[in-house]
Amino acid sequence: MITKEMARVSVLVLSLGLLFCTGCSQAPSFDIVGSFFPAWLVCSLVGVLLTVAAHWLFLRLRVVIALPVLTYPSLTALFTFALWLALFR
Repeated sequence: MITKEMARVSVLVLSLGLLFCTGCSQAPSFDIVGSFFPAWLVCSLVGVLLTVAAHWLFLRLRVVIALPVLTYPSLTALFTFALWLALFR
């Protein structure tokens, strides 16, 4: 048997659920071979490829990287976030 208090709690929970769903929208994604990939995944993959290209360029120019453990992940993050901002704002 449903009491008055349980009905109020149910209405409150449903209202909060609807409130939290109002900000939800369809996520940006790409259709690749029939499967949807999130846009951040594509941006991070391109960011890694750009970091590999930067590494190759650094080798060709004989640039010495003091801390490659910090430099290359930072470059990957920089390229990924820049692509995300440029393409999806």
